[in-house]
Amino acid sequence: MPQIERRKAVTVNIGGVRVGSDAPVVVQSMTNTDTADIESTVQQIAALARAGSEMVRITVNNDAAAAAVPYIRDGIAAKGWNTPIIGDFHYNGHLLLAKYPACAEALAKYRINPGNVSIGRKDDDNFRTMVEVAVKHQKPVRIGVNWGSLDQALLTKMMDENSRSAQPLEARDVMLETMVRSALDNAAAAERYGLRRDQIILSAKVSNVRDLIDVYSELARRCDYALHLGLTEAGMGMKGIVASTAGLAPLLLAGIGDTIRVSLTPTPGGDRSEEVRCGQQILQALNIRSFMPQVTSCPGCGRTTSTYFQMLAEQVQSYLVEQMPEWKKQYPGVEEMKLAVMGCIVNGPGESKHANIGISLPGTFEEPKAPVYIDGKLAVTLKGDGIVDEFKVILDDYVKSHYGKAVVEELVTA
Repeated sequence: MPQIERRKAVTVNIGGVRVGSDAPVVVQSMTNTDTADIESTVQQIAALARAGSEMVRITVNNDAAAAAVPYIRDGIAAKGWNTPIIGDFHYNGHLLLAKYPACAEALAKYRINPGNVSIGRKDDDNFRTMVEVAVKHQKPVRIGVNWGSLDQALLTKMMDENSRSAQPLEARDVMLETMVRSALDNAAAAERYGLRRDQIILSAKVSNVRDLIDVYSELARRCDYALHLGLTEAGMGMKGIVASTAGLAPLLLAGIGDTIRVSLTPTPGGDRSEEVRCGQQILQALNIRSFMPQVTSCPGCGRTTSTYFQMLAEQVQSYLVEQMPEWKKQYPGVEEMKLAVMGCIVNGPGESKHANIGISLPGTFEEPKAPVYIDGKLAVTLKGDGIVDEFKVILDDYVKSHYGKAVVEELVTA
């Protein structure tokens, strides 16, 4: 399989997490709790970190939120996590960062939206204040342009220039160019005010897939800053997952993107960690990074009128999600494991033989037995009502015997 050639980007250190072309593509997420509610925010950050979020962004929108940030950082540390916390600022960030130096120090990075940091003003004093605070505390900054809050003065200027052109562009193209120009101009300003190139990350978020691909392709062509990718409002459920995958995959395959977030709209009371797992699956499906064992399972057909194989596939997948936070600590390389849960004799044995562990369940009218293949060889045939539990035992034994630290050390010293 051909290697993806990463776009060369300056590497930024964010609280110990490296973001840039010299580091793996990083998955991040954002809380949706009231930041002033310290306990709820700590609990959600811990849940996101447990799911695999390598950085977590929080809203810092008022005095109470800013005052809470150091306590949130300490609460996360008390739970054993060192996940970098990013502060998301809009409109009043220059006031909050100056007023609450403990907040400025506790955060690992600041996110600034240049379209609203100096809203209603003709100068960039507010932007400059935030950058100077970042310089003082030696914190990196993401300059995050968003089409929903684009610098209207710049957009109006570029629209006027375009209307006078002999060959005017479409309004969409002017808008995308404005986003690129805003990101680059503000990055240049941040450098003038004291930030180094290895302290700047850029993003240019839109909510349309084709726009996302076009704006980042152009931004990547014109700079070597690290880039954060993501649709600004991906949507809910299937729509959000598909749109994010469709938008991120072409860019990542082109080597563009150093950190990603999948901005899913959660269902009421839903699991915020779903956006983390979605981001991980996008990277894993593209063979860019591995995060957890992958389960191949058939879609079912007239040969598989029983739902047993569906139930087993679901239970195995849930079991992997549950076990991975501990497995990845104890069993290096387990994230590369491949499983197959198949529903009949047509492709079942073949797929099972290609996996590390595979099970071929009986289809309709087939003999009621389930052969299990380990590393391509038939190991055991399961029967009866205990197949699920027996298969989990086989899975646990394989993980311990093939990925335990003692096994890895033995292979290294052999």
